[in-house]
Amino acid sequence: MYRDTSSCNTYNYGDALYWDARYIQEGGSFDWYQRYSALRPFVRKYVRPSSRVLMVGCGNAVMSEDMVKDGYEDIMNIDISSVAIEMMRRKYEYIPQLKYMQMDVRDMSFFPDESFDSIIDKGTLDSLMV
Repeated sequence: MYRDTSSCNTYNYGDALYWDARYIQEGGSFDWYQRYSALRPFVRKYVRPSSRVLMVGCGNAVMSEDMVKDGYEDIMNIDISSVAIEMMRRKYEYIPQLKYMQMDVRDMSFFPDESFDSIIDKGTLDSLMV
C-alpha cells in the first residue's frame, strides 16, 4: 500500500493522516522523552498491576510491552493512527495482555463509563518529567 508521506512536514497532531504518514515514514519504535524504566516509580505508585489500564495515544512506543514485563495484566492501547495500531497488533499478537484499537481519544463513546481503573497518557507523563 502506497501513501503520500509529504504531509509529515506539517504538524497537525490531531489529524490521523499526519500520524499515519509519520509512522510509515519513520518505522520502528519511538518513545518521546522517557522510557518506562524512568516512569516506573510513578506508574507503580498509582497503578496496580491488576488494573485494567487504558493507554491513550500509544503510538509505537514500547511502554505497554515494558509494563507487561513488569507484571501488568490488561492494557488497552488506543491511537488515532490506524498504521500504528496495525503495526503494534502484529508486533504483539502473541501477548494477550496487550490489546490495540484505532480510536480518536476525543470520542471515547465506544467504552462504557468506568471501563478502566487507570488511564495513562504517556505524552503527559513525559512532559511532567522534562
